[in-house]
Amino acid sequence: MVNTKEFYDYLLNNGLDFFTGVPDSLLKELCSCIKDNSDSKHNIIAANEGNAVALASGYYLSTGKLGVVYMQNSGEGNTVNPLLSLADPKVYSIPMLLIIGWRGEPGVHDEPQHVKQGEVTLRLLEAMDIEYRVLSDNFIEDLEAMVALAKKENKPTALVIKKGTFSKYDAVNKAKNCMGDILREEALEVILSETGDDPIVSTTGKESREIFELREKFHQGHEHDFLTVGSMGHTSSIALGLSIGTEKNVWCLDGDGSFIMHMGSMAIVGQNAGDNYKYIINNNAAHESVGGQPTVGGSIDIKSILVACGIKDVFEAHTKEEIKLAMEQMKKIGKCALILYTKQGSRDDLGRPTISPVDNKANFMKQFKK
Repeated sequence: MVNTKEFYDYLLNNGLDFFTGVPDSLLKELCSCIKDNSDSKHNIIAANEGNAVALASGYYLSTGKLGVVYMQNSGEGNTVNPLLSLADPKVYSIPMLLIIGWRGEPGVHDEPQHVKQGEVTLRLLEAMDIEYRVLSDNFIEDLEAMVALAKKENKPTALVIKKGTFSKYDAVNKAKNCMGDILREEALEVILSETGDDPIVSTTGKESREIFELREKFHQGHEHDFLTVGSMGHTSSIALGLSIGTEKNVWCLDGDGSFIMHMGSMAIVGQNAGDNYKYIINNNAAHESVGGQPTVGGSIDIKSILVACGIKDVFEAHTKEEIKLAMEQMKKIGKCALILYTKQGSRDDLGRPTISPVDNKANFMKQFKK
């Protein structure tokens, strides 16, 4: 096991003082350590992993220092374009250190959305000619090798992190963002009571897990819920495509981290969605499913963004009663949105869907057959 603080200190002592990326559950101890010990200008939680590569590139251009980009391996796809057309030695030749959590590592049990990603994690790096090491307990040797290579050849290198690699880090600042007085699961219970048999597309992480468990709790079926267990940031686009193919009301249940990751998709939604598109975003200003690292959801005006994108009717709710009233209105009007303000937190015994994604898809599609 690698001592998290010693790992961070080594980076800092060797001039790697700029961190950016998207938090990952396998890196949550490291992310907490970085947050505790770096100021806000030297630890930027990016909208997505591709943005983080660009941020690290810009920092190198002005300082000559390597940036450190952290991510879950699911974020590799977001990095392909900037890694190959910006940082690659055949283009601008910009060095940086990638730290990648290896979800779905072959031979290690994981959730279905991580299996394929885990199988190709190393092959993707190899296809991009990015040299890497899987971080071992002898972390200094691995770090020195990858940092030295990045500096010598002016190119990105990577450290791949297995589950359980980093030691527990006790964060000094454990304060949680609090955007509201109710929990997300409490809000979802009200939402599900109002959607009836309308199809739902829900975002990745705990939101979809809570929807599944609420259906179980109330002995309801799962055939109206498309649980987007992967592809973070694309929930609103899935719902848009779905809404174009049906006359039914389609409810998109998104999160602030997902919304921010690919915010440009809302401009497309706003200009193309029909009256049956109903967008609900849970804003707790956190990447809660991967350790509770903050998003900028608490600092930006999401309502104004939605309106500017073409969704003119935007409701806001902080309580169960406000959610119910808003949804009653949303069912009567056309394209619209609801912003929920909730506090962080979920049950310790929160489970995961017990049906496979393929079965979820097949059951979900039955409602559209004529």
